[in-house]
Amino acid sequence: MFKRRRFKQQISLEDRLNAWAGRLRAQADRLKSGPQKELLLQKAGQAETAMRLDAWINSSELKPPK
Repeated sequence: MFKRRRFKQQISLEDRLNAWAGRLRAQADRLKSGPQKELLLQKAGQAETAMRLDAWINSSELKPPK
């Protein structure tokens, strides 16, 4: 049976998504208008949406009562 390699992330998901979105926006700023730029901006938007979803899922309002 195949054993998965696991490791603990050193950087939080929010920080990794934020950095990725920043890199994508920086790359898009260097391009002229076109499909590649739109694709990079779309991916950056998806990363920001993922950050908002992660914050919502981990919010204290969604925790079960103790």
